[in-house]
Amino acid sequence: MESSSIQAHTPVCCARIALKNKTHVMFKPFIGFHPSRTTNLVSQFMQSCSWYKYSVIAGFSNQIIASSDFSRRRRYKVSTPRANDSAPKGFKPKPNNPRKDQKPVEGKEVLTPSISTEVVNPTIKESQIDQVPEFSQRTENVNIDVLEAISTSDNKVETLSSENDDDSDESDDDDDNDVEEASRILKLEMEANLLKQKVEEQEKLLKQKIEEEEKLRKQKLEEERLKKETEAKLRLQELKSLATETLVKGEKIFYYPNIVTPDQDIEIFLNRTVSSLYEESEILIMGAFNDWRYKSFKVKLEKTNFGMDWWSCKIHVPKEAYTINFVFFNGKDVYENNDRKDFCINVEGGMDVYEFEELLLEEKRRELERIAKEEYEKEKQAEEQRRIDAEKAASEADRLQAKNEAERRKGILEEQLKKAVRFDDGVWYIEPSEFKGEDLVRLYYNKGAGPLANAKDVWIHGGYNNWRDGLSIVEKLEKFEGNVGDWWYADVIVPHRSLVLDWVFADGPPQHATMYDNNNRKDFHAIVPISIPEALFWAEEEHEIYNKLQTERRIREEEIRAKAEKTARMKAETKERTMKTFLLSQKNIVYTDPLEVQAGGLVTVLYSPANTVLNGKPEVWFRCSFNRWTHRMGPLPPQKMLPADNGTHVKTSVKVPLDAYVMDFVFSEKETDDGVFYNKNGMDYHLPVSGGIAKEPPMHIVHISVEMAPIAKVGGLGDVVTSLSRAVQDLNHNVDIILPKYDCLNLSNVKDLGFHKSYSWGGTEIKVWFGKVEGLSVYFLEPQNGLFWKGCIYGCNNDGERFGFFCHAALEFLLQSEFHPDVIHCHDWSSAPVAWLFKDNYKSYGLSKARIVFTIHNLEFGAPLIGKAMQYADKATTVSPTYSREVAGNPIIAPHLYKFHGILNGIDPDIWDPFNDKYLPVSYTSENVVEGKKAAKEALQQRVGLKRADLPLIGIITRLTHQKGIHLIKHAIWRALDRGSQVVLLGSAPDPRIQNDFVNLANQLHSTHHDRARLCLTYDEPLSHLIYAGADFILVPSIFEPCGLTQLTAMRYGSIPIVRKTGGLYDTVFDVDHDKERAQSQGLVPNGFNFEGADAAGVDYAVNRAISAWYESRDWFNSLCKTVMEQDWSWNRPALDYLELYHAARK
Repeated sequence: MESSSIQAHTPVCCARIALKNKTHVMFKPFIGFHPSRTTNLVSQFMQSCSWYKYSVIAGFSNQIIASSDFSRRRRYKVSTPRANDSAPKGFKPKPNNPRKDQKPVEGKEVLTPSISTEVVNPTIKESQIDQVPEFSQRTENVNIDVLEAISTSDNKVETLSSENDDDSDESDDDDDNDVEEASRILKLEMEANLLKQKVEEQEKLLKQKIEEEEKLRKQKLEEERLKKETEAKLRLQELKSLATETLVKGEKIFYYPNIVTPDQDIEIFLNRTVSSLYEESEILIMGAFNDWRYKSFKVKLEKTNFGMDWWSCKIHVPKEAYTINFVFFNGKDVYENNDRKDFCINVEGGMDVYEFEELLLEEKRRELERIAKEEYEKEKQAEEQRRIDAEKAASEADRLQAKNEAERRKGILEEQLKKAVRFDDGVWYIEPSEFKGEDLVRLYYNKGAGPLANAKDVWIHGGYNNWRDGLSIVEKLEKFEGNVGDWWYADVIVPHRSLVLDWVFADGPPQHATMYDNNNRKDFHAIVPISIPEALFWAEEEHEIYNKLQTERRIREEEIRAKAEKTARMKAETKERTMKTFLLSQKNIVYTDPLEVQAGGLVTVLYSPANTVLNGKPEVWFRCSFNRWTHRMGPLPPQKMLPADNGTHVKTSVKVPLDAYVMDFVFSEKETDDGVFYNKNGMDYHLPVSGGIAKEPPMHIVHISVEMAPIAKVGGLGDVVTSLSRAVQDLNHNVDIILPKYDCLNLSNVKDLGFHKSYSWGGTEIKVWFGKVEGLSVYFLEPQNGLFWKGCIYGCNNDGERFGFFCHAALEFLLQSEFHPDVIHCHDWSSAPVAWLFKDNYKSYGLSKARIVFTIHNLEFGAPLIGKAMQYADKATTVSPTYSREVAGNPIIAPHLYKFHGILNGIDPDIWDPFNDKYLPVSYTSENVVEGKKAAKEALQQRVGLKRADLPLIGIITRLTHQKGIHLIKHAIWRALDRGSQVVLLGSAPDPRIQNDFVNLANQLHSTHHDRARLCLTYDEPLSHLIYAGADFILVPSIFEPCGLTQLTAMRYGSIPIVRKTGGLYDTVFDVDHDKERAQSQGLVPNGFNFEGADAAGVDYAVNRAISAWYESRDWFNSLCKTVMEQDWSWNRPALDYLELYHAARK
């Protein structure tokens, strides 16, 4: 009992430590005497637990870090130190514990109590034992269990301590509680011992496992070592055997392993003794893969250790390799190259040559994409810099202009200020007399003192600062009854920043006044008494002018930019549509799926033999290559075509290589080279390939011509030379033009004209000038014998001699300038001599590369010269397919039909463009064609003096010759007037009799139908644009027309053509009632009205139908205008046809 009593009054030391400032305290385990039984049990528990010694193994510190932050733990009562004389109510201090002075009991060990505390830095990290991380991880969960047990024990101890403190005055209850708590703590000790045993067992098992694993590892390493030694011995034996075999064969090298596969390391051996390097102390191998085309290498060889004079090195074989190519050398100039054949090792199981080619092409494609992206970024940055520089320059120009404008205004205003007064006695005055800008003032006016004395009303029309902003003050005056005289007044707000007020008086508001008092034409001017300082005013004025100029310029630039972008977009869309039409133009014979052939893709070719020479043949074979039959793979093996699903075509598929830019093919009846072929009349089929890494090499084309628009234009020849050249140049080919330097040239359209060179030929000096016309390079030949100093192009009695000399001089210029064109293109009789002069005098003497293409623009002139040129030309053309058939029977054409082709002319979409036409009142496209043409019609009616009315209008733009059907033109005019239409004719006649005839007709029409007919018998370029846009119909009733550009230009402007079925008119105009199928075969829809015959009935049939459609189906007619505008009659399609012809001429 005494013992129990003593225990009940013994304080628990661990629970008495007060941690006030949340300082970290470190408790160190110790061995000593604990007078408190409870404390002793805690100490025993700490000693018995395995956390201390195993914390080291597990990577924990051997110290416990305790924190005074109890936010995460259950709160326990902690005794607070009190003064000795203070105590809570009802609590009496206990006497000192007599056991504190008790002597040790004999035979029992006495432990000295001691608790050590340390303040530690909470940021110090625990040291970890790297040697046994696996054990640390595996014992983590056990250690957590131990720590939780300790935490539970601590909680119970602290709870016991708190209960002892609180109930110390109840001694009997304390004895029972101490016994109970001691039992609980003892239980915890037992649990801790069990945990300790568990940890020790796990440690033992882990140690055993580590030992076993280490044993296995060492065993495995030993096995691997033995295996390597064995392999090394076997390899050495094999290498010696291979070396011996190589020597026996008399060879210099061998390699190991002797079967080489991709993505492998091999060793190459060289016998120095039998090589040309037998005296060299250093040997290197230099090589590459795949016929020296892939991944070069250079490696130093080392002497081997298996005898003889063998040297070796290791090479890694890439997965893309199919051969290894190499030589040996001494690093300088001595080589072993296998008797100039190089060494080669085949790689088995890898890529073949074709697959490797595809790999290289794909790598090149990616590289080109990267370069293109970089170029795009560079160009983008350069464009931005150009924009910044342009903006800076424009801003400086605006600033200078603003300064000059301000100075101009200042001078004028200073003169006005000299004339300005504060009042004019008896005429006007202002109240108050002192005022400034934005003030409300009253202006008085004595009406009776001026010309408005009898006016019923009086108005002031005013402004400020010399009418700076025009009319800015408008007020009606009221009658004033206060003064002597007829005084009137108006309240006026003085404009901001006014220096002087300007005004006149009138009898009505603006636009309605009939009488004015303007101070005898000097206007009235009043000084603004209170105004801003003059220097400040003009500084602000200059700044305001500058800002206005900036705003106006930017708006103007934005409009130009937006218009240019839309124009470019429309041109691109038109070109895309034209290409699609081009690819579909012979769908009844050949087409592809997909329609646009892509490099690197698969394309299916579908062919209908029914419409060709292979009709009825039992088999059809497809023969194909790429890049104008020049592709590296050569022609592909012939492929037998199989029936397609549609029942009319046969088909086959081809893989298109990445370096293809055009696909070439023909068809045959047999797999062999004999038998019947279909090759598009000798032209072959050539389809463009997009998306490839290779671009078609540019051709060099030289036109030798006596006309060129706009500097030397007489007829359509000049237009064709310029427009065709521009279209071909836009397709990335090089084009030059050689032209006589007439003394009547329109040099204003020649840029950068300058002297180029001179040479002698034909007994005279010929000066050569160079300049740019419409973006084209032009060489002007000026012989000093005066042949082209005649003031005209045609019309001299020696035109044949003049142009013959020019043709010979042009070829001589090409020869002496060392030009080597691919194609020389000559035109009509005037440059026909080029064909035979070239073949007879230049083909074998320096210009052998060139081929001659000759174009007939009009067979009516110079037939003998045209016939001779047809004999010598490699290819010949005329300006439309129908015209080529019409002249096919001509004796000078018939023998050469095999090389004669009809290719339509086109128009220049930049010259004839209603969206950018400066001669039109409103720009328009197919989207707003109705509004645009309405505005143009009204402007045309006003320009030529016709009645401004909503009537159908027929336009006629032509040369008045019999070829153009002048008798049909006259009849059509009268017929159109009878049907209630208006008619405008623009043209002139080279024949004076025809001109006079039309003058008389004009006089008659102007007197009888002055408001509905107008004949303008002259040349007027702006008026021609207005007629094309303002007319509803354009009439072209030619008797014959090789091509005709009038109907094409009309459709560009949304005007509907009425034509006679002949030549190019038939090829381009498809009647809305009769030509739907013919149009569809060309990928088009009907676009006009046509007629046959050359009599009045034919004209009436077409004109009547056209006018009736205008009156009766206006919505349909408007949609037809939109349709024809969207058809492409530019040089996009003809340029492709001419390129095919050029290539055919070179083949």
